[in-house]
Amino acid sequence: MRSDSTRCTIVLPVLNEESVIEKTASELFSAFLEVNMDILFVDDGSTDSTWKKITELSRDNPLISGMRFSRNFGKESAMLAGISDARGDCVIVMDADLQHPPSAALEMFKMWSRGAGEIIEGVKTRRQEEGFLNKFGAKTFYRILRALSGIDLDNASDFKLLDRAAADLIISMPERQTFFRAMSGWTGLKTARVYFDAPPRAGGVSKFSMFKLMKMAVNSITAYTSLPMQLVTVTGLGFFLFALVMSVQTLYMKLYGKAAGGFTTVIILLLLIGSILMISLGIIGIYISKIYNEVKCRPRYVLAETTGDRIGGGKV
Repeated sequence: MRSDSTRCTIVLPVLNEESVIEKTASELFSAFLEVNMDILFVDDGSTDSTWKKITELSRDNPLISGMRFSRNFGKESAMLAGISDARGDCVIVMDADLQHPPSAALEMFKMWSRGAGEIIEGVKTRRQEEGFLNKFGAKTFYRILRALSGIDLDNASDFKLLDRAAADLIISMPERQTFFRAMSGWTGLKTARVYFDAPPRAGGVSKFSMFKLMKMAVNSITAYTSLPMQLVTVTGLGFFLFALVMSVQTLYMKLYGKAAGGFTTVIILLLLIGSILMISLGIIGIYISKIYNEVKCRPRYVLAETTGDRIGGGKV
């Protein structure tokens, strides 16, 4: 059982969320009325009045603070920036649009306080606003990731509570291209789950397009497994064996005078082999590009401004 002085920091990555900032803060304080907590907004390069709202709230309430990026670096960077600068004994990462309910966040804190785990995951049981294609795409992605890397993220979300030790471990990981949902699972730390229904957004619109989701899927799979590279080798060996069989058959037909015109077959084989080669080169290219981005060692984000007593001194 944790002591009453235990502090919880709630990290909220935001991008153009001016319509929900005040409501989200209000509902969080109402839910965590008897908990020693503070709120940290991380503005991922908003172009509306989001940062103005954060500074106003921070000025009126010392338990609210904010960090603003110089431009949009992505939600992954925003979450890790918040975790890095969080000062609580535990850190809760959640969306600011209230699709991650404050009541579920409080339940996470209570479970952690009872020693249920070092990581408490929020697991969606129902998605009210997602269409069939998005649900199908998410299911397919999680199954592929589980099959290739062994990491099970079915119905997972970025809604998590991290113990201080878990938070420190995650921010110590040096990679530039990150996938927060899988990073916490990769640690192998004791994990518990809180199940919740995702309500409709309190305001604003989703910032994820189908292209961004596909890009995230590719980055996530290549970040946690090299199996696609191995599949290229296996495919090459398979085609080599196929080529040997075809060569023996062709020589046999030729020697016994049974060879027939095979222009169509040759064209089909050339197109098939060419396609396999191009796909293989593409897979290799993805891994090389990830290596290129990692070796540059650029910071994950650049802070432009902070509020309150935040100095943005966390690791980048």
